Amino acid sequence: MNSNPLHQEFARLHNRRAFFRRGLAGIGAAGLASLLNENLFASSPVPQANPFGTLPSLHFAPKAKRVIFLTMSGGPSHIDLLDYKPELKKHHGEELPASIRMGQRITGMTSGQKSFPCVAPMFEWQQHGQSGLWLSELLPNIGSVADDICVVKSMHTEAINHDPAFTFIQTGHQQPGRPSLGAWLSYGIGSENRQLPAFIVMISQGSGNKTDQPLFSRLWGPGFLPSRHQGVRLRSGKDPVLYLNNPPGVDQGGRRSMLDGLKSLNELAAESFGDPEINTRIAQYEMAYQMQMAVPELTDISTEPQHIRDMYGIADNPTDGGFARNCLLARRMVEKGVRFVQLMHRGWDQHSDLPKQIRGQSRDVDQPSAALIKDLKQRGLLEETLVIWGGEFGRTVYSQGQLSKDNHGRDHHGRCFSLWMAGGGIKPGITYGATDDYCYNIVENPVHIHDFNATILRCLGIDHERLTYRFQGRDFRLTDVHGNVVKDILA
Repeated sequence: MNSNPLHQEFARLHNRRAFFRRGLAGIGAAGLASLLNENLFASSPVPQANPFGTLPSLHFAPKAKRVIFLTMSGGPSHIDLLDYKPELKKHHGEELPASIRMGQRITGMTSGQKSFPCVAPMFEWQQHGQSGLWLSELLPNIGSVADDICVVKSMHTEAINHDPAFTFIQTGHQQPGRPSLGAWLSYGIGSENRQLPAFIVMISQGSGNKTDQPLFSRLWGPGFLPSRHQGVRLRSGKDPVLYLNNPPGVDQGGRRSMLDGLKSLNELAAESFGDPEINTRIAQYEMAYQMQMAVPELTDISTEPQHIRDMYGIADNPTDGGFARNCLLARRMVEKGVRFVQLMHRGWDQHSDLPKQIRGQSRDVDQPSAALIKDLKQRGLLEETLVIWGGEFGRTVYSQGQLSKDNHGRDHHGRCFSLWMAGGGIKPGITYGATDDYCYNIVENPVHIHDFNATILRCLGIDHERLTYRFQGRDFRLTDVHGNVVKDILA
């Protein structure tokens, strides 16, 4: 036996019992450290998903952490805004050739027309930025961020009417009942802020078609996902969320005590019946309580500098619910950690009086959309925020109704349409895809709705084939059984 007292002490402290005793203390310390810093032990280059989401980890290193979807409800005319076709002037007033239409389906609103005269845009076009992006004169401010955006000119969808088309781009299916994109993100990766929902929706009425199609709450609904993943709609005015404020005579302490008691009752009911919606109800009550403190501060844009409000073009009324104010609120929301913000701007359904209506619609969105890009960029948020601008389909090259010198309309067109994207993993200053000289068919790099949604998820570090939910014996996903990531537009 070694007589050295140092060696004897070393052996005594390194037997099995001492090892486990000391190891237990180390595990406890490591556990505490991991609670204080959730990413402490992340050795993989792929970051862990948010702890409030279902995914244990992201499938890829994400380029975007959040999404702002500027949704142009009604179908903006790509022909008049984003897809420059100088040759179309030669065909203005001519009948759309049968070789171009190829017997494709059209809506009941124009199927009875005896004539389908082509209509060239009535607006001038100009190149912008180092990229030389061609844009209509209606979008001068978006032209100022031309080198920050990617215009996709080859989007297409099978849907031909508003509700199925809007439902399709939102949920990946034309029929109602499936989760929206924001709900999928809430389910998969949750929110970065415990006091705010993962998915927020705001709606504004444009100055175009005042009788545009309605927007139903199911469009931001959870489908078959737990209902806590549905989008929360914020309204204009002093009460952005209905029934959020305490009624007269109820203070914050009383509300907290009431919710604690209600939680205990709901937990007893959950144990008795096993209904998962009871746990959802508990979570929603708690979220509402947290939102009582977070939402008033979030929606108070009076704290924003005047030059920022001017940049967005916000009206003097601080409670104005217009698109400009909603864009500024969207920036404030993603800054606070909201995962998915969707702004829906109605009025783009211009079956008639298009020249006048599209001017007003473009004024509504041009300055605020560009300001959002600039604001995110100057704050260092654009690289981690994916911004999308577009509608559910485009418009026809032929006139709906009578074509006159200064007036016409355009019908729905799903065969091709355009949208733009910026930030969050998207190549800036490029265009992708192409259409024929009539802006009627895609001739290069088609992008389907499923491809579009798959690409959004890829920017967020998600494999669209692996974000699934089992319902009625089947694993469902946003892209159904389709979709390919458009890798050419990824940075």
